[in-house]
Amino acid sequence: MADIKNQIDQIKNEIKNDLEKISSSKNIDQIKIKYLGKKGIVTKLMSNLKNFSTEEKRKFGPKLNQLKKEAEDQIKVIKEKLIKKETENKILKKQSFDVTLYKPQKIQGHKHPYSSFTEEIENIFISMGFYPSDGPEVESDFYNFTALNVPENHPARDMYDTFWLDKKNMLLRTHTSTIQIHAMKNKPLPIATFAIGKAYRHEAVDASHDIMFMQCEGMLIDKNITLSHLFAVAKTFLQKMFDKKDLDIRTRPGFFPFVEPGVEIDMRCPFCKNGCSVCKKTTWIEVFPGGLIHPNVLRSGGIDPEKYSGFAFGFGLTRLAMLKYGINDIRHFYNGKLKFLKQF
Repeated sequence: MADIKNQIDQIKNEIKNDLEKISSSKNIDQIKIKYLGKKGIVTKLMSNLKNFSTEEKRKFGPKLNQLKKEAEDQIKVIKEKLIKKETENKILKKQSFDVTLYKPQKIQGHKHPYSSFTEEIENIFISMGFYPSDGPEVESDFYNFTALNVPENHPARDMYDTFWLDKKNMLLRTHTSTIQIHAMKNKPLPIATFAIGKAYRHEAVDASHDIMFMQCEGMLIDKNITLSHLFAVAKTFLQKMFDKKDLDIRTRPGFFPFVEPGVEIDMRCPFCKNGCSVCKKTTWIEVFPGGLIHPNVLRSGGIDPEKYSGFAFGFGLTRLAMLKYGINDIRHFYNGKLKFLKQF
């Protein structure tokens, strides 16, 4: 009998000591299982009650029931206290949040490849003495075609798949050449400017074409400007863009209504010496068209072609970016996939 009493007293002390050591409500259930579970210490002792004599059952049965109830009550009280304390700590933590605290694996932002590439182009042109210009993306027929020596019913209009708007003679510009006319009308001579912006054409979307694409336009107007000035600017620009001082360029005749004579400018492939998939085994890559500004275009801009001459050239910024970074699909620039963008 004395042994059972000693066991009850010992279990009470063990429960008390175990509960004093608990610091988290997550661990309180382990104490409950230890003493009150199916194989718990209190449960085992109570299961042995069937082996007691009638007198022992009468004396120790109530004590064992009291032991179980006290254990349940103590565990419940401690658990409630711990939960309350943890809740208060969470609220206090939110109120005292440190915005400068280091966050592991934080997402880092960076510039889109288009933004970085555009800034690089701007820096190159500005270093050569050109200043940036801009113009509206919704244009009139006059600025997009007529002023650029493409009058109504001119066959050259068939070169552009134009997005016409509901408003008469208004459209989404098909090229950034429209900015040339705005610059001629608004800037004092001599004019050395470049423009970077979006252009729109109703084309089927594939790996190398999209309905919206980026273009860059360059123009220089002064007295006695010749094709040699155009070739020098084009070569300097391409050498800086691809960081190759020995980069060669070549020119071929080309027709464009707004220049006369017109030329196609190619550059030696910066990726190979004997031909590759980028240059289609020719070692040359078509870069951009240009030429001397047509007298009719100068007149449309309010400039006397008898006193002044100039050159203009334009290129698809997207195509140049694809060449520089070795990108094989124009749609990568717009799909927002982090796997692609993280490379830059």
